[in-house]
Amino acid sequence: MSGSDDEGGRRRRRQAKKPKKQRPFWQELPVLIVIAAVIAALMVSFVGRPYVIPSQSMEETLQIGDRIYVQKVSYYGSDPQPGDVVVFVGPPSWNTRYQSIRSDNAVVRGVQNFFSFFGLVPPDENDLVKRVIAVGGQTVQCCDAQGRVMVDGKPLDEPYVENDYRWLPGQQNPTYPAGRVFGPVKVPEGHLWVMGDNRNQSADSRAHVGDELQGTVPIDNVRGKAVMKIWPPNRMGLIRSQDPQPN
Repeated sequence: MSGSDDEGGRRRRRQAKKPKKQRPFWQELPVLIVIAAVIAALMVSFVGRPYVIPSQSMEETLQIGDRIYVQKVSYYGSDPQPGDVVVFVGPPSWNTRYQSIRSDNAVVRGVQNFFSFFGLVPPDENDLVKRVIAVGGQTVQCCDAQGRVMVDGKPLDEPYVENDYRWLPGQQNPTYPAGRVFGPVKVPEGHLWVMGDNRNQSADSRAHVGDELQGTVPIDNVRGKAVMKIWPPNRMGLIRSQDPQPN
């Protein structure tokens, strides 16, 4: 082997060992944005997404303006249970006053729908948040002698209830506001009976007992389980399930 051949081989090996020149960040940025967008879309579709509380129906547990995280994973292998705080799409009779949050402008509406896919804009649907009180096969009604809600004839322990109209024992033919006394209603299989913690300010299952579902909500309408308050900072914390039914 000649010296020139040996030198040429060494030169080729040195060239082969030279690291590739790294591309500038501005060239990699579009790829990173696409990867982040795909991850965000997968998270929203299969794991969970944030929602904003629009009303006072769940006070004091949740307040107007609270931003909560609602995860879907818990209900992949099981159904919602009594005491869970869930977000769901209102059945038809619950949506009579709902107005679309999308712009009338077609371009803006398209942008809103696009960003909703990534969890940056709320979905255009009547999403509500309530607590599960009874599930399919159970019978719910109010009230017992102490004014408590009952499921299958047993009174519930509901420490989270706020602002319920006081019970008037011992009075003949007392008058109560709509929803204080209701039922009995047998919850169909695959459905839920839901109520707000702020009982006097919640248009929940009690307000829809006259519809085709007797006020119940199909489990298929449930978007997920509310597990955490993520904003504002002074309200951050876990949202705990509290099963009100006696063991």
